[in-house]
Amino acid sequence: MTVRFGTNPIAWSNDDLRELGGATPLETCLSEAASAGYSGIELGHKFPREAATLRPILDRHGLALVSGWYSSALLERDAEAEMIALRPHLDLLRAMGCEVLILAETSNAIHGDRSLPLSRRPVLTDAAWDLFAPRLSELSERVRSEGLTIAYHHHMGTVIQSEAEIDRLMGSTAASLTLLLDTGHATFAGADPAGLARRHRNRISHVHCKDTRPAVMANVIARDASFLDSVVDGVFTVPGDGGVDFAAVLAALPGYDGWLVVEAEQDPAKAHPLTYARLGYQNLSRYASRAGLL
Repeated sequence: MTVRFGTNPIAWSNDDLRELGGATPLETCLSEAASAGYSGIELGHKFPREAATLRPILDRHGLALVSGWYSSALLERDAEAEMIALRPHLDLLRAMGCEVLILAETSNAIHGDRSLPLSRRPVLTDAAWDLFAPRLSELSERVRSEGLTIAYHHHMGTVIQSEAEIDRLMGSTAASLTLLLDTGHATFAGADPAGLARRHRNRISHVHCKDTRPAVMANVIARDASFLDSVVDGVFTVPGDGGVDFAAVLAALPGYDGWLVVEAEQDPAKAHPLTYARLGYQNLSRYASRAGLL
């Protein structure tokens, strides 16, 4: 089994700042993703959420559904209530043959608020950790019993952002919870994505491959910009177009056979989606081959 290459529609039409690519049709996104070489794509806000409708659309383009983001609120409700809220999303992913469910706690997140700088992001107290980790563990076990695996997405502007928080999450939750390693968010947060890959190799079930532009990243950090302003300014790009050492990251994932997803949110008016999709696919394929993942 070798890795598979997927992408995310956020390069064509942004989920959090919908004026970015808002006029781009879903068909354009799908046709260009397929022409760039990808075999799968994650959900975006323009996708229908019924399997009977979505499947033939993706089939026309030869694309599998990789997975889809879910925003949890486990700081506000228990695992049973979360499971009820999660049900439509879980059932869609299961019907579409997905293996992982991407989840991030967003009950008090700021990544979608352009008015708030990243320094205002929430940080969990010890008491909140004692509430959050058991609920997340229970939820992951419930989802696993239905045939999918939760891949937790550490993300700028949320309660799991820093390297220490990622390590604590992995150390305080059940083995049924796995990690989505996002190279761009890790780097932006000051973490070492290759180090995270080495430490948590056995818990990593999904990888988002995005690069960072060091000069832009330094500027937005110095300005204490919001997450969305950072995206508009171009903090993220596709693999091989920035400062992330993808050779080191993928070398730290021996035997990984899941999806490698190019998920690099940019302003499509500044970064032509098809051009960058092709560049990301070509570079990531080369890195994966050199790492022995193909």
